[in-house]
Amino acid sequence: MNNGGQEIDANEAAEHAKSFGALRTIANQCASGSCPTVFYATGSGTLIVQGYRVWADQAGVEVPEGESLVEIPLDLLAEAVRNLP
Repeated sequence: MNNGGQEIDANEAAEHAKSFGALRTIANQCASGSCPTVFYATGSGTLIVQGYRVWADQAGVEVPEGESLVEIPLDLLAEAVRNLP
C-alpha cells in the first residue's frame, strides 16, 4: 500500500486504521448514513469518504492495492469543506 509516496505493508495499514479515532460526520446527503458521506477522523485529523465505488479500469487510472476510488457529489465536498473543524 502507498501512503503519501511511502510503501506500507498490511500490518502498518491496520495500525494506521486504529489511529482514526472517532469518526464525526461533517457532510452527508441523507439522514440514514448509508449514502455518500464525509467523516472527520478525530484521531488522525484526516477525512474518510463514503461514496459510490468507481472501478479503476472504468476511470482509466491505476489504483494501488489497498486504495479505492469513490465518487461523491461536488456539493457534498463543498459542504464538508465548510464544516471542517
